[in-house]
Amino acid sequence: MPKVAVIMGSKSDTSAGEEAVAVLKEYGVDVECRVISAHRSPDELDLFIKSTDAEVFVAIAGLSAALPGVIASKTTRPVIGVPLSVKLGGLDALLSMVQMPPGVPVATVGVDNAKNGAILAIEVLALKYPELREKLMEKRGLKRV
Repeated sequence: MPKVAVIMGSKSDTSAGEEAVAVLKEYGVDVECRVISAHRSPDELDLFIKSTDAEVFVAIAGLSAALPGVIASKTTRPVIGVPLSVKLGGLDALLSMVQMPPGVPVATVGVDNAKNGAILAIEVLALKYPELREKLMEKRGLKRV
């Protein structure tokens, strides 16, 4: 079964994390969900990234939003950033995620849009898992050509 790791930078990010988890479960994707701060628990984050068998990461963070970038720096698996509107309308978090240096990309969705973060993770997995591709097509009302 495909697996996604949803990592939140703080307990205050729980509602966004729950939104992502709900979407992933709706599609039958196995989810591992954790709260691990890139700033306060870097060793725990490093250990988790190395030990999980997740194929895609969804990283949810506000403020400086370093979490997705730190994850991306430690793996070649896809990382999807979900910026949260904590200060400055989420612009600070959004820019932290999209302005990654060359060679360490973070795919980033809109501010406070954990649902799209989860759907993008499913799209990535759908390249490998035809059943997910079928579910996505069905939900969008698309027909196979």
